Amino acid sequence: MNKYKRLIALVWILLATGVIAIFLMFYSIKIDAFGLFGGLPSTKSLEKPDPDLSSELFSADGISLGKYFRHNRTEVSYNELSQELIDALLVTEDIRFTQHSGIDLRGLGRVLFQTILMGNRNAGGGSTLTQQVAKNLFKTRDLGGKLSDVPGLGIFIIKMKEWIVSVQLEASYTKEEILAMYLNTIEYGNNTYGIKVAAQTYFNKLPSELNYKESAVLVGLINKPTKFNPIRNPGFAMDKRTEIFYNLLKYGKIDRVAYDSLKISDFGLQYKVQDQNEGLATYFRTVMRNFLMSWSKNNGYDLFADGLKIYTTIDSRMQLYAEQAMAEEMDTLQSIFIDHLQGDAPWIDEDGNEILDFVDKAIKRTPNYRSLAKKYGEDSDSLDYWLNYPRDMTVFSWGGEIDTTFSLIDSLKYYKHFLQAGFMAMDPQTGHIKAWVGGINHKYFKFDHVKQSKRQPGSTFKPFVYTAAIDLGYSPCYTAVDAPVTWMMDDPEKPTWTPQNANGKFTGQTMTIRQAMAASVNSVTARIMQKITPRAAVDMAHTCGIESPLPAVPALCLGIGEVSLYELVGAYSTFANQGVWTQPFFITRIEDKNGVVIQDFIPKRKEALSEKTAYLMIHMLKGAMEERNGSAHALDYRLKQNNEIGSKTGTTQNASDGWYMGVTHDLVAGAWVGGDDRSIHFKHWALGQGGKTARPIWENFMLKVYDDPRTGVEKGYFKKPSSPLGVELDCDQYDGGNIKTDSVFHEIDQLEDEFNSINN
Repeated sequence: MNKYKRLIALVWILLATGVIAIFLMFYSIKIDAFGLFGGLPSTKSLEKPDPDLSSELFSADGISLGKYFRHNRTEVSYNELSQELIDALLVTEDIRFTQHSGIDLRGLGRVLFQTILMGNRNAGGGSTLTQQVAKNLFKTRDLGGKLSDVPGLGIFIIKMKEWIVSVQLEASYTKEEILAMYLNTIEYGNNTYGIKVAAQTYFNKLPSELNYKESAVLVGLINKPTKFNPIRNPGFAMDKRTEIFYNLLKYGKIDRVAYDSLKISDFGLQYKVQDQNEGLATYFRTVMRNFLMSWSKNNGYDLFADGLKIYTTIDSRMQLYAEQAMAEEMDTLQSIFIDHLQGDAPWIDEDGNEILDFVDKAIKRTPNYRSLAKKYGEDSDSLDYWLNYPRDMTVFSWGGEIDTTFSLIDSLKYYKHFLQAGFMAMDPQTGHIKAWVGGINHKYFKFDHVKQSKRQPGSTFKPFVYTAAIDLGYSPCYTAVDAPVTWMMDDPEKPTWTPQNANGKFTGQTMTIRQAMAASVNSVTARIMQKITPRAAVDMAHTCGIESPLPAVPALCLGIGEVSLYELVGAYSTFANQGVWTQPFFITRIEDKNGVVIQDFIPKRKEALSEKTAYLMIHMLKGAMEERNGSAHALDYRLKQNNEIGSKTGTTQNASDGWYMGVTHDLVAGAWVGGDDRSIHFKHWALGQGGKTARPIWENFMLKVYDDPRTGVEKGYFKKPSSPLGVELDCDQYDGGNIKTDSVFHEIDQLEDEFNSINN
């Protein structure tokens, strides 16, 4: 009897000692005594857990354009989860989730019994959903101390940390919040994090729309996202899914009939990985990424983790129409270009001869060349060998991707045959950019031709020359002769410069400057440039919104210098906005992950021109459609009906750059077409002029936009100035007397003509 009492007392002592030891261990871990155990999440972080969240870009009409992320994750609440998904999760991961307080002692006991006494290594870990949240969200396994590496003891400390955090989480959140938190933090493979992104990636559904068949696939991915991936390992994924269906049957969530039907069904996948090459506005998103990274850094945010919501000015419908218009027209143009080359290389010099060292120079600018040169040396045979070594690759074509065998040299030559393009449209009143297409295919051609690229504008610069003249008092009816204009230069080798017309001929005809701009007559523009000076043209371009530096030289009248399409569309919008320049802008506001507005964006505005000058320039631009030799006569008649359109084509020397700028009362848009290198172009100028290459993109886009009333863009007329023009627009009635300076300029013209005829 005494022995029995002593045994009972010993058991109680051992139990008490064990409880005290566990309590001391818990307390020591909680305070990280002597730095032996590693820290625990702070109270603040437990109250506001902060997983990496994708920042998302939205169009003006509420469509998601894309995301910026390290881990592609977007949170959802419990109310956004389907009951089928919840059932599939609980029967698989934690059937007693609603009955425990973070630690499932019954489940833990089962695991210990089966593992230790029965030797079953597949008994599972006994972790609850709450413990897995602690592990995934708060990285408890990364909070190591001095004892963390001790075999056996380290894992015990980690488990105790998970238990401590789990109890705290259960005290701070409802079961529903913890379950949603769990699904939001899990990885589902292929850089897909969180149930919302997973549902979209694998099934193109919202979490609220998931059924048992789909839910079982996603729940199966939780523990082993590679092994049970339905794309990579469909056999393992099917077995895991069947196991989950059986659990649903076992716990009464489905009946035998449903089970038998589900287990023989297919996956029903609609798999599509979300990346920066997919979806709308790919080039726009890439350019915005650089802007947003800078903004985030300056404002204390992490673009790739803070779940920002960025609202843009892009209209998803107009963006789609812009992308469609470019694809349709560039596909056709590319075929024309290749047929026209007749097998010849497109990189040609001023005389139309192939540039023999073009490929050698171009390959040296590629990352592949630099990597190989660093490894083998620039003069090594190995470098040449690997540059010409054939390898399997997938390449772009307008008919779809092609699997082929190319060397790096072959690939470079292939891609250099493609013409590139850029397109942008904006509301001239608000400055809102509505569509932005930076190239023909973002996956294969990353360079943006809207804002990143700068090219010579050609004749699209001429309106700024004429704007400066009209601002000085010239009338659109002012006349000049299509005759050679010679500039005295400071170059001893070329003491004079006489710009030629595009066709190389001078008609000797007298024409108004409206007619001259409509037909893009170089000699008349040069004559006006002489009168106003190149500096005045530069200043006017900058006043209208061109920010790039421009050379104040005579050749500027033909559009040398370099500008971006972004600048040019913004500057032309000044004419449509009654002389007020509004900076083209693309973001209206940024919100944090909780929907609190961090910053509203307001575009810069300035009065660049008087209403009168702006309207007279609109009248000048309308000449392209209304004057006899205007460059817009070929526009589709459907665009002209009950509509006023101003436009200007532009083509640089050898047709390296083709431009088209179109102006309406509520939308200004521009297109550029050319090779990535200026030496890549049509052999014949007429084939590569802006009216043939860029105009069809604008025309196609506008037809689509006008055909969709949801865009809010309508045909209409330009707003007239509130005060009288004081200038005659009907040139048949014009007598030169409306503006005092006109008569003086006419006399100067007559003297110049007489001087030129004497010298000739």
